[in-house]
Amino acid sequence: MMDVDPAGADRVPPGQTLTLKWPVLTYGLTPRVDLRRWTFRCFGLVEEEVAWTWEEFLALPRAKVTSDVHCVTRWSKLDNAWEGVPIREIMRRVRLKPEAKHVMVHADPDYTTNLALDDLVQDDVLLALKHNGRDLEPDHGGPCRLVVPKLYFWKSAKWVRAFEFLDVNPPGLWEQNGYHMRADPWKEERYSDQETHAMQKMRAEAARRLRERS
Repeated sequence: MMDVDPAGADRVPPGQTLTLKWPVLTYGLTPRVDLRRWTFRCFGLVEEEVAWTWEEFLALPRAKVTSDVHCVTRWSKLDNAWEGVPIREIMRRVRLKPEAKHVMVHADPDYTTNLALDDLVQDDVLLALKHNGRDLEPDHGGPCRLVVPKLYFWKSAKWVRAFEFLDVNPPGLWEQNGYHMRADPWKEERYSDQETHAMQKMRAEAARRLRERS
């Protein structure tokens, strides 16, 4: 870890320490991915489910974005150069139903994390295939990971495979285990006990409604 240069202090959220390394933090083992069977799909509150094979996904328009990474475990890594498919390109090909306001992100092997739709459809959010000019390594989410720069990095799911569009905002895996529903690093939204009463009620109601549907 390294001290924060005062000239760049406005890029480092409170409670964070800079690193030049990229620590590997993973829930479970790194999955093995068979690209012949890999798909990315969008389902839920959509007019029609959309899915891409790996070859079809690689043919989508790409963009390059440079952004900072802020991990809830209190390290930050600045100036990460990503290349991948912008979320706006995905959304141009998905017809959402009007009631869709939230997204459950599904990833291998059984990881989930929740996002507000407004946090997903930002210009700097993409499905990354490369990091600093190289194919994304499996330990860091390769072949494809979500990158949501404005939120703590657990929201940027590794090995991403699907977006499920919802009218409720149920907690994902880490959110069910004590982490914050939104995860804004500038507000240090790390843990569920920091949530407002209204957010905690929304969390419980969303989980209940999903249980009733299943």
